[in-house]
Amino acid sequence: MEFLSQVFSEGQIIFSETWVDDNFVLVALALFIIELVSYAFKKKLSCNMLGDSLTNFVTLFFLLVTVFFVGLAYVGAFVFAYENFSLTQLPITGWTIIGCLILADLAYYWEHRFLHSNGFAWGTHSVHHSSPYFNISVAYRFGPLDWFFPFFFHLPLILLGFNPFVVLMCETFVQLYQTLLHTETVKKFPRPIEALFNTPSHHRVHHATNKQYLDKNYAGILIIWDRMFGTFAREEETVRYGVFPRINSVNPLKVYFHGYAKLLSQLWNAPNWPYRMQLLVQPPIWAWRRERESKKETHEHSRTFD
Repeated sequence: MEFLSQVFSEGQIIFSETWVDDNFVLVALALFIIELVSYAFKKKLSCNMLGDSLTNFVTLFFLLVTVFFVGLAYVGAFVFAYENFSLTQLPITGWTIIGCLILADLAYYWEHRFLHSNGFAWGTHSVHHSSPYFNISVAYRFGPLDWFFPFFFHLPLILLGFNPFVVLMCETFVQLYQTLLHTETVKKFPRPIEALFNTPSHHRVHHATNKQYLDKNYAGILIIWDRMFGTFAREEETVRYGVFPRINSVNPLKVYFHGYAKLLSQLWNAPNWPYRMQLLVQPPIWAWRRERESKKETHEHSRTFD
């Protein structure tokens, strides 16, 4: 309790985070309107795109309702770990905030990569990738468990001794930065910026269904993580967005739960329990390949008896 009194008496970090969040939402909305006007001029604006964008904001509302109930436990767990298990307790300075931001960005890279390499995690993250469009509203397209996984990847920062509210602020900043990446309006920045930072061009690649773009560009702020760990791809050919199979719906409930609805269907129809376990721990491409091989074998078998 002594720690909580100290943090809330200082209050500066919490105030700064709230101020940034509130003002950033206004900026994002302004940019989204500009994007819609741009699509209208290019004659690309459609009722389906508007419906998809509205659905994206509704999924954000669903997530915020969930976070309202679990957020206190999330913060409480960070505070408890900091008070009882951290190796040290670092002071809040400019240097520790910068250090925490860099490590939070690295944590985001591995969290994001995990979401693409695990069937259970992909069930929630696939919601974000399911839109056939790419604009700022897509940044707010969330799945039902998107609040759950970040905790485990940012907890090590708490154990290293970073103040919980500094970690939460840095975690939030990485997410806010990501919002601005969801646009087709910005093409490419000068080469030094593209080499160091994640940009709309790099993030379009991440949302692509093109074969050469799959499982690339997981970065939050710094694209150097992808360059270091071999997951970088440059935007070259035109990007196609969405997931396989396409949802073809703007129903918010269907969009929000489709990832786990699909996973449950796969688990129900799986031939055995080892296969079910593989569906949970393997990347989604594993199930697609197995289904493709199974269809190929069935086709060849039927030809044998023709």
